[in-house]
Amino acid sequence: MTLGNICECVLGGTPSTENPMFWGGTIPWMASGDVHLRRIHDVPGRITETGLRCSNATLINPPAVAVGLAGQGKTRGTVALILCSLSTNQSIALLHANGSDLRTDYLFHNLDRRYEELRARSSGGGRGGLSKAILEAVPIDLPPINEQQRISNILDTLDTAIRETEALIDKFKAVKQGLLHDLLTRGIDANGQLRPPQNEAPQLYKESPLGWIPREWEEVTLGEISSRAGGLLQTGPFGSQLHAHEYVADGIPVIMPQDMVNSELSIESIARITLRKAVVLSRHRVRPNDLVFSRRGDLSRCVAIEDTHEGWLCGTGCLLARLPAGEINGYWLSLVYQQRGVQSQVMGRAVGSTMANLNTSILAAITIARPDIAEQDEIARRLKSVGQRIASEERLLAKMKLEKTGLMDDLLTGRIRVTPLLESAQQPAAQTGA
Repeated sequence: MTLGNICECVLGGTPSTENPMFWGGTIPWMASGDVHLRRIHDVPGRITETGLRCSNATLINPPAVAVGLAGQGKTRGTVALILCSLSTNQSIALLHANGSDLRTDYLFHNLDRRYEELRARSSGGGRGGLSKAILEAVPIDLPPINEQQRISNILDTLDTAIRETEALIDKFKAVKQGLLHDLLTRGIDANGQLRPPQNEAPQLYKESPLGWIPREWEEVTLGEISSRAGGLLQTGPFGSQLHAHEYVADGIPVIMPQDMVNSELSIESIARITLRKAVVLSRHRVRPNDLVFSRRGDLSRCVAIEDTHEGWLCGTGCLLARLPAGEINGYWLSLVYQQRGVQSQVMGRAVGSTMANLNTSILAAITIARPDIAEQDEIARRLKSVGQRIASEERLLAKMKLEKTGLMDDLLTGRIRVTPLLESAQQPAAQTGA
């Protein structure tokens, strides 16, 4: 069937923004970007009763499916499930399923899977927009109404697990940010406790050009640190220069600035070269506890090399620093380097008229506050532990999203039919994953 046969399609409108009597009332008014909320229980926009009467906006009751009609970004073709009474602007269509042939929750999942198809149906091709007529002509294959409910139940359960995992990741990221600030400015005392703030225990701190730092910490430049490892910071080596034809699909990874993401190395699109070529460029191969810095563009990019990265290459656009063993924890220093106080020094010394550039002389002059190696290690351990938990949850999230994509392809096309047994098996699996 087509959506026009089994759905009511309602378009919205926008009251004049020049009339303050139309805005700030009690009626929820949905803007185009709100479709990215996915499940709409409320929206920030509000219009008045007068604004509703004096525009094409229409107050609708839930449930309904909102479809973004316009936009060159991701909004066009994006769908959301409406779970509250609201009105919308003219760039959103609201679809009400008739309930006898089509359930609204099933319609939401069906159209969510067909995002690229909806965009392709836009008038004017890829740069056009959707319309009421286009949406009403969209075909939809309908399983029996009770099977629609079972499919929706399975996909809703996975959606819930995904949202809960996303919320947990956000929570851990907030915890990590708080820990970063506290541990890198206050550190850990001899009892393994976070030192109290300076205003609560001034006797534990001393004043320095870097601000208040724990009394046990010392001010030191990166040049002084690296000189104990043979002065490699001052003399290079810079990243290896390679040509496009030298890269291969499978081989030794070459670290570039874009591969440094949130203090970690991302291998999603990392370049690679053959082992034979890597041997030729052995002076650029990294070792555990090395630091790799971006030396142009975003100068805050920095990662510490782990055991699993040994033998990778420092690529062009990067600067490799070797640290003295047993004195400096590379992961700790990589986090310190990205803090505001250090980055203000970096940007204040950076050279280049069109793009900020870093060199060894600039890097060597940067001053940090250094605790002893035992405290560095404990700070690094705690922050790494939170980072590993975030990474674990992100892997679980990716797995659940992949599982949902596969289930949508199977269930919404009828390739696999839903039975009560499949439904009951799937729900506990998703709950366990959450």
